[in-house]
Formats: sequence, structure tokens, C-alpha cells
Amino acid sequence: MWNQIYEYARDWLTISREVQENKADIKDIKQEVRELRGEIQTLRDDFTKLMFLVQKLSFDIQKVSKREESERKNLALQLENEMLKFERRLPQGKDLEK
Repeated sequence: MWNQIYEYARDWLTISREVQENKADIKDIKQEVRELRGEIQTLRDDFTKLMFLVQKLSFDIQKVSKREESERKNLALQLENEMLKFERRLPQGKDLEK
């Protein structure tokens, strides 16, 4: 009978120690979860900022592209105007025969 009481006491102490270890492990895991949640939130914030910057760059690229297209059209028109002015200054074919 004393042997059985000793076994129960030993099992109780073992279980008690394991429960304390589990509580400590749970506490550590909860802390890790809190830290991970904070890191995830930081990553979300960084991702949101990055997406905003990518969107802004996309708009800027579109604006630059439109402006460059407009400048090319203007240069083509200026070139055409200069060519027309130059053609008007050239003597006509009849004038060359004289």
C-alpha cells in the first residue's frame, strides 16, 4: 500500500512539474505570437506604403510618357513648319528656267 501511495505521489509530482512546464511554454508561445503579430502588422504597413509608391510611380510614368508623346508631336509639327517655310523660299521651277 505504501508503494502505491509513493507511486501516486511521484506521478502527482511529475504531472505537477509537467503542468508548470506547459504553462511556461504556453506563456512563451503567447509572447512569440504577440511578437509575430507585431511583425506582421509592420510588414502590412510596409507593403501598403510600397503599393502606394508603386502606384505613384505608375502614374508618374504615364504622365512622362504622355508628355514625351506630346513633345514628339510638337517637334514633328515644328519640323514640318520649317520645311514648309523653306519650300516657300525656294525658287519655283519656272524661275529656274529664266
